[in-house]
Amino acid sequence: MGMASEIDRKRKFLLGIGYFVQGLRCFPWMGVNFFLKDGMRVAPATLQILQNSANLPMVAKPLYGILSDCVYVFAEHRIPYIAFGAFLQAISWMAIAIFATSGISFMSITFYLLLGNLGASIVEVANDAMVAETAKQPTTSKNTKSSSSGGGLQSFVWMASSIGGVLGNLVGGIVIDRFAPRMMFLIYGILLSIQFLITALIRESSLALPKSSSLGFRKQLSELSAALKKPDLLYAIIWFSFSYAVIPALTGTMFFYQTQHLKIESSLLGISKVVGQAAMLLWGVVYNNYLKSVSSRKLIIAVQGTMVFFMLSDYLFVKGFYQNLGLPDSLYVIILSSLLEVLYFFKILPFSVLMAQLCPPGCEGSIMAFVMSAIALAFIVSGYLGVALASYFRVNGDDFSGLPEALLVQAACTLVPIFWASCVPLDKEAKEKPKEN
Repeated sequence: MGMASEIDRKRKFLLGIGYFVQGLRCFPWMGVNFFLKDGMRVAPATLQILQNSANLPMVAKPLYGILSDCVYVFAEHRIPYIAFGAFLQAISWMAIAIFATSGISFMSITFYLLLGNLGASIVEVANDAMVAETAKQPTTSKNTKSSSSGGGLQSFVWMASSIGGVLGNLVGGIVIDRFAPRMMFLIYGILLSIQFLITALIRESSLALPKSSSLGFRKQLSELSAALKKPDLLYAIIWFSFSYAVIPALTGTMFFYQTQHLKIESSLLGISKVVGQAAMLLWGVVYNNYLKSVSSRKLIIAVQGTMVFFMLSDYLFVKGFYQNLGLPDSLYVIILSSLLEVLYFFKILPFSVLMAQLCPPGCEGSIMAFVMSAIALAFIVSGYLGVALASYFRVNGDDFSGLPEALLVQAACTLVPIFWASCVPLDKEAKEKPKEN
């Protein structure tokens, strides 16, 4: 028991740092948004296109997952990938910080952001695979329930990422008011360098991770293909990706609306994102303590429906309904807008628990990477659809008259996936209950 608890602590230490630092990515990205808007004077559509195009490396996650599963580096297949990904991110953010003062071009910053997201995607693949394979390991005692099972480890890393997001947005809102954005890039580059050094000093053998079968790349690819032929797994991934892709995202437009039209200060935007991240942290706590026994399908549908409600609330906000009631714009942005922004991610926690149950042994990294790449691609499609929607209603940095209609279309699109929610399979425990009765 003592050895098992020591291994559990080491795993949580490594994963906690990894997810915490990745949660902090909102810190430099807040600087990127203001740097592009105020320093490079880009349009809302250009900002949103860059925000989504920078996520293109995330689409190749299945490739990184297969490599992590079957290609060992010095007899290790998780730690080296985490260290390499952290190294790539550190280089990219350091480069942006150095060249930001010397008139960095739009193409150059795009390249460095792509490089940084390449590193982030490699880290996320290795971390997600560790969580998935650890969660499936049997407990050492029949009377002891490991924190790594039953969604406990997923909740832990979710909370670590949320804490990073809370801290990143809180400090970001303060730093962006007092320093140039390059300071945010530099600070995050230093943190990534520290993560790289810590990870490089940890031996994977001390984590007692299960060894994947030593399959070749083609064999691992064929096993991934075979796993995806399982209807429960395939339909769930397709529905989940579609539930994001069908929503035209208006993040860049809303950022300009809040800063250009409403004149919301950057510190208040930071506070609003802190509220959102705090909500994500609270969601992890609530899920871990009260909702693990609830069907993942029910939770996902509930979150999707709540998103529709909040989007309709945004429509009323832009039409001035809340202002007529005496509610300040800044208060709405801090509370309600921040909640809608993070509601997109609430579905991921119950879905990741469901995926951990459905993943065949030996290809957890490949499956989880495929899932996250499908989500990344869905977000990219969602972002491009949002640009097209804003363009159709002629919404730009100076004219937001068509924004209410665009928000109504967004809400209607969000409602559509609920009608096909039966594609999401029931959890194993939910399936077994009728048999027991």
